[in-house]
Amino acid sequence: MNRFGIVGSGSWATALAKILTDNKSVINWWVRNEAALKHLQTKHNNPNYLSSVDFDPSCFVLSQDVSEVIQASDYILIAVPSAYVAGTIKKLDKHIFKGKKIISAVKGILPDENLLLNEYLKKKFNVSMSDYFTVMGPCHAEEVATEKLSYLTFSGMDESKAQEIASYFSTDYITTIVNNDVQGVQYAAVLKNIYALGAGIAHGLEYGDNFLSVFIANCADEMAGFLRKVGISRIEVGVHDGENAISHKRNANYAASVYLGDLLVTCYSMHSRNRTFGNMIGKGYSVRSAKLELNMVAEGYNASRCIFQVNQKVKAEMPIAETVYRILWENVKVADGFKQLESLLV
Repeated sequence: MNRFGIVGSGSWATALAKILTDNKSVINWWVRNEAALKHLQTKHNNPNYLSSVDFDPSCFVLSQDVSEVIQASDYILIAVPSAYVAGTIKKLDKHIFKGKKIISAVKGILPDENLLLNEYLKKKFNVSMSDYFTVMGPCHAEEVATEKLSYLTFSGMDESKAQEIASYFSTDYITTIVNNDVQGVQYAAVLKNIYALGAGIAHGLEYGDNFLSVFIANCADEMAGFLRKVGISRIEVGVHDGENAISHKRNANYAASVYLGDLLVTCYSMHSRNRTFGNMIGKGYSVRSAKLELNMVAEGYNASRCIFQVNQKVKAEMPIAETVYRILWENVKVADGFKQLESLLV
């Protein structure tokens, strides 16, 4: 049986560990914090994230050595915040991923080089795209913990292998979907976090639901424009290009869960740390104070700068993402930034 290795022990990594072990998969799990590792060994839950989830100790092998976890696993699930990925794996042997399948649960761009995870792994470890997969979608860890029905999309160039990987995650509370849009789903995950920060800022500024609905609709349009510029297809709402040969479901378009669905939930949900972070900025917190108060990583913060820099080459029309960037990184006054946006929304 294929063995999964999980790199990461935050809320999303813990939720993914729950899904796999609920299906009786045995996982190798890298837990950075020694106290958390010992707590998992003795109490069988993660004391820092989703502590209500109890694990069967026979279903995991814990380690503080990331190299050991990777070497002992067939599938490597990377689920650490994008800002910490390079620091976690950059010193590993350059051949360590040979023969492994990588599954990215990273919803961000690696900030030092503005690279998606597959681009970084290719550059540093010569990982082929044929060995790289992603798991994305509107799936808050808190709802996985309580087993509320959620949808996960697995993307890979080899859709048959993506379907096989997805089968390990299919449960009564997780519906799995497969596509081959590896680049598109990653960029969509990055952008929705930026827009959720903006939605939070709007809420903090006390804009109402009417404005927020217009704001998010325009975010969706802006996201689609960027995706089209970087060469992503299947983003026309209402148009489906046949059915998936494996699942026999209609092929996904931009209105699917992994694109528009994830944008909506991240902008609206109270579980969204990006929305929460933005709400604090809108209420007058400094970036530093908001970081300290949140005490978790809001991926949209670094992503706003990364996308701003990436878009210098892409040249998509992105006034909303650019406004969020300038508020967070160039000290544009929050109210002034959104006042300028008001006249641009349609």
